[in-house]
Amino acid sequence: MNQDVIFDWGYAFSLLPDLGQALVITIQATVLGMALAVTLGLLLAMGRRAPWAVLSYPVAFVIEFVRSTPLLVQIYFLFYVLPGLGVQLSPLTTGVLALGIHYAAYCAEVYRAGIEGVPRGQLEAARALNLSSWRTATGIVLPQAIPPVVPALGNYLIAMFKDTPLLSAITVVEVLQQSKIIGSATFRYTEPLTLVGVMFLVLSLVAAFGVRQLEGWLKRRGRR
Repeated sequence: MNQDVIFDWGYAFSLLPDLGQALVITIQATVLGMALAVTLGLLLAMGRRAPWAVLSYPVAFVIEFVRSTPLLVQIYFLFYVLPGLGVQLSPLTTGVLALGIHYAAYCAEVYRAGIEGVPRGQLEAARALNLSSWRTATGIVLPQAIPPVVPALGNYLIAMFKDTPLLSAITVVEVLQQSKIIGSATFRYTEPLTLVGVMFLVLSLVAAFGVRQLEGWLKRRGRR
């Protein structure tokens, strides 16, 4: 490591194994968190549209509450409050749970917009044919509601990926935290932070490209 140069390429390449291991944790938190968000978000959207006020009102309150409070506060709350309730989770699991719940509230609104875009005439036709609610949802509503909202869900995937550094607040050593650890040990922050920035940029672009490809595939499939 040459302390006299602004950016030491040899030193930067030597950091890749450690940063790569931390990047795996970042990707793992993002994938698991997004899987939870899209699943829970759909359930929340269906609950908010339920015809029973005893269900739709509490769900609407939960969605607005989560959307109106900072993600970092939610992370701290789950990390420090759940153990007091007898629920012991690892820091990474707690982080995934916080990311999933936070973004589920946003996904719920996206789903709701997609569902409301389905023509009411089709829903009335389904009722006239005496189709069950489950068959109506899975066979008529969701196939039309989900494809238009894929770009928005993709944006939330990228946003969640960029929010993973917040998990360092509860001792999760994700890629940015690893770069800070390296920098504090060597007093060189330029190389590790630059590499982390490049990693976030490249993976965000890859994710955006993947979302566009999925969107195009769904459109082609819908025209068949």
